Amino acid sequence: MFPIAVGLNHQGTPVEIREKMSFQPSQIQEALKKLRNYPALEGVLILSTCNRTEVYAATTDVEVGIVSIKKFLSAHHGIDEKLLNQYLYVHTLYDAIRHLFRVTAGLDSMVRGETQILGQVASAYQQANDAEVTNKAINVFFQTALAVGKRIRTETQIDQHPVSISYTAVELAKQQYGELQGKGILILGAGEMSTLTIRNLVAAGASTVMVSNRSYDKAVSLAEEFSGQAVRFDEMDKHLETVDIVISATAATHFVILPERMKTIMEKRQGRPLLLIDIAVPRDIHPDVKEIEHITLFDIDDLRGVIDRHHQERELAALNAEKIIEEEMNRFVKWHNSLFVVPTIVALQQKGQQIKDAQLERAIERLGGLTPKQEKIVRSMANSIVNQLLHVPITNLKEYASTSQGHLYTEILQNLFDLDVEEETKRQMTLVNQHISPVRHGRAE
Repeated sequence: MFPIAVGLNHQGTPVEIREKMSFQPSQIQEALKKLRNYPALEGVLILSTCNRTEVYAATTDVEVGIVSIKKFLSAHHGIDEKLLNQYLYVHTLYDAIRHLFRVTAGLDSMVRGETQILGQVASAYQQANDAEVTNKAINVFFQTALAVGKRIRTETQIDQHPVSISYTAVELAKQQYGELQGKGILILGAGEMSTLTIRNLVAAGASTVMVSNRSYDKAVSLAEEFSGQAVRFDEMDKHLETVDIVISATAATHFVILPERMKTIMEKRQGRPLLLIDIAVPRDIHPDVKEIEHITLFDIDDLRGVIDRHHQERELAALNAEKIIEEEMNRFVKWHNSLFVVPTIVALQQKGQQIKDAQLERAIERLGGLTPKQEKIVRSMANSIVNQLLHVPITNLKEYASTSQGHLYTEILQNLFDLDVEEETKRQMTLVNQHISPVRHGRAE
């Protein structure tokens, strides 16, 4: 049973193709069941996010399995297979496992180490289970990948360094106040940046978010999306007197908040601190506002400085993550290769058992008149001889299994002892070693 992965992502595939190739959540169950019925696919899974669409499968025939997945994707999305082939990448066997590990760890994402992908892989695995289209191989692949992803996040903390403006703004707010629940938060602006900021705020536990915008209707629409409160732009001051945090991202071409205005507001606040985060370009908040007592002001340049440091930290964490992936790949390869020597080991043990039994019966018959104790000693000696004779070749074969010469030693042992090993097992073992590439550090693509 061999792993394969076929898909496309943000690297080299335009958004108009990615949009057409995405699966809606409501489509997944039906799509998985259709995919499972294609030739040579024994277990399947679909991973569909905003930046990637990938099909993972366990197949009995690598080449047929790849063809099946491509035909399914072409038919399901109504895209010509020749056009689709321009964007699709294919990973087979251990490269497919390495790719899956890197995806789950966030190393193949647009933002390295991003947090969402681990949950998305877990969700895709659950959907495949619910559709009853997985098998033992898919279960092992994805349970291992999820464990690797969790290990990388725990040991490298790669996802603890925010690298987006909106996320960093929220992280700064958390650093200033700790928990955001119960804090009064006012968002100025109702565009894309404000939307992303509110989404991050809500995810961080914020419970009281207000939105103010020159277009009150847009403020209402955005506030309703997140169960917040809309504030008229000309009524902003009375809310500035009560909130704890202001994050500004308007499209204004001039300063929206000036020092004189904030001095009056801070007098009414009577010493209560106020955090202002200006993520607009051009800036919304006059830089002199930071000179006012009890105000802390961060602007876009402050955030970019934090992001640059976090990028460096993520890259360092990514290097450590790649090392962990190679450790896990070596462990996986050793385990997986051991599966192919098991039939040979079993056949060798059975051969030894048959020879021992035949020779024992003949010897006992010739000796005749052995007492039970004497017969027990003879049988024990025969068992000991066979076990000790086979111990070294079996132990060495297990060691060789994880090397590029594993199949060679296995075949030699089969031929030397004339072992009866199923032809399908031999074929699978040969195919793995034809496709295997050395376990290496870096991208699978």
